[in-house]
Amino acid sequence: QVQLVESGGGLVQAGGSVRLSCAFSGSTFSRFGMGWFRQAPGKEREFVAAITWSGGNTDFVDSVKGRFTISRDNAKNTVYLQMNSLKPEDTAVYYCAAGFYGGRTQNGYDFWGQGTQVTVAS
Repeated sequence: QVQLVESGGGLVQAGGSVRLSCAFSGSTFSRFGMGWFRQAPGKEREFVAAITWSGGNTDFVDSVKGRFTISRDNAKNTVYLQMNSLKPEDTAVYYCAAGFYGGRTQNGYDFWGQGTQVTVAS
């Protein structure tokens, strides 16, 4: 049974940085594409970033390009989301997801974490 546990969220000032981590267990991490999604209050959950099983390819929603990076350490079974130059509109619950297909759509993911809150104060 795959389990994903996010950590690293919290309250940060606008312009600041936060690194989210997602610990994977229960299967072979390197077989899965990984993604980060977020859901702001009153909004649908949206794609943020994705990384392929090897880490060789990444993808980002336009609103975070140049500010966020996604990376993975297959030896530690962990995926990271480094968020820089944060804006109040980045405030959301951030979810980690794992799937054989991955990509931008939620349908590409089979397993989800419980989410971690990131609040950006103006």
